[in-house]
Amino acid sequence: MRSSKAGKVCDRLWYLGREESGIYLLEGERRSLIITGGMSYLAPMVIDQMSAFGIEEKGIGKMLILHAHFDHVGLFPFFKRRNPAIELYASARAWEILRMPKGIETVNAFGRLVAERMGMTASLAGRDLEWRNDVAGTEVSEGDQIDLGGLTVRILETPGHSSCSISAYVPEIRALFPSDGGGIPYAGTILPAGNSNYTQYQESLRKLEPLEVDILCADHYGYVTGREARGYISRSIAAAAEKRALIEATYRRTGSIEETAAELVVEVYNRRPDYFLAPEIYAGVYRQTVRHIARALDKSA
Repeated sequence: MRSSKAGKVCDRLWYLGREESGIYLLEGERRSLIITGGMSYLAPMVIDQMSAFGIEEKGIGKMLILHAHFDHVGLFPFFKRRNPAIELYASARAWEILRMPKGIETVNAFGRLVAERMGMTASLAGRDLEWRNDVAGTEVSEGDQIDLGGLTVRILETPGHSSCSISAYVPEIRALFPSDGGGIPYAGTILPAGNSNYTQYQESLRKLEPLEVDILCADHYGYVTGREARGYISRSIAAAAEKRALIEATYRRTGSIEETAAELVVEVYNRRPDYFLAPEIYAGVYRQTVRHIARALDKSA
């Protein structure tokens, strides 16, 4: 079953935000942890939701970045500036990206662009939401654990969607947080998202498949529970293979990375005109994806 309604997912786990972009809050016995940062325009809504659900903001002691793309880090500067004592975790590569002037510029510019597309620019006004070089934290990598008291967050390195992607798994509640590295549960389908390195993306999915999962916590379009959650990664593996075959066939026909990417973008918005990403952002995503797959095809020829 899928849901994108803000509220309690299960005991000690909350989903906050909107359908197209959400965050998760884990309540441990000692401290709470925010997993993934969503879009910056969520700030006033998330604060209102926390108040409505009786969630104490002062109980948030930790936050975890799953990867450094703009639509997954938007709220971290907001919460960190409100409480500088919060511990913020990310992969070494994510911190590298978020310290680069170009990386910071992209996060902020794309955040504004999507806020405009979604009609949410008013949520940005008068709030200190943008990334700057004042936000820092701790590196985590494969095998690290974050102990919240009664809940243990295990870190798995799952590159492919991005070079900095990690996933989190909480065995006590069998909850998996793969970010876009698990595939996006959009409109009854699973959208593959092997943006950076499609081969690594598929390898990372296979790495996640053996985990026992009752709750699949996606960053876009909500979470999945029950029987569907238990088979979600297996279906995501199949969807990724199908998408790769389509990209390969299109590239073989066109012989052009640009033409292949352009066709794929048209296909996306013909079927999903309300998808939250602006077409110009998706065009850049597909150019990167096709470039990797084209290199793999050319190398094997």
